[in-house]
Amino acid sequence: MIWIVVGYVSGSWLAALSVCRWSGVPDPRRHGSRNPGVSNVLRLYGPRLAAMTLLLDALKGMPAVLAAKLSGLPVWLQGLVGLAVLLGHSYPLWYGFRGGKAVASAFGVLLVLVPEVALISALVWALLAWRLRTAALASLISALAAPLLCAWLAPSYVVVVGGFSLLVLARHALNIRRLRRGEEPPLGGS
Repeated sequence: MIWIVVGYVSGSWLAALSVCRWSGVPDPRRHGSRNPGVSNVLRLYGPRLAAMTLLLDALKGMPAVLAAKLSGLPVWLQGLVGLAVLLGHSYPLWYGFRGGKAVASAFGVLLVLVPEVALISALVWALLAWRLRTAALASLISALAAPLLCAWLAPSYVVVVGGFSLLVLARHALNIRRLRRGEEPPLGGS
């Protein structure tokens, strides 16, 4: 199906790399956590570049997912298109299959499929990140909360969103180990 391919290809574009290049700052994969994502860009280069990265990573997969949804595809196929976006971000074709953790991209996909779950999950993330000063922990808790929110607000998407959450959790394996050892860097420092 064409929208799955389009989702993967659009997901494979890592916004952090372009934002940093356009801004004349070093590649975030070479500094900090070496992750091409919003949290590393925030730690390294501040909120302006992080906000640009968040916006672009959230937007990049929306057209393919929206097309799948508007085409009247069944929920499971819409989910496969969304999952393709997240897999593209996590394992991008253009960057040797070494990408980010798909949190911002998952937000964009959820915003199309189940906007109320996306917004509540984002609010949970923001409150936890602000309170705990740890992006990884906020991301993990938000990923766990999303399928539970779906069970309440959009039951037909529970399995799909559960799949997205499992990918985000798996991509945070290193962070989970660092959190257990008390070595996860806070948002305010490296």
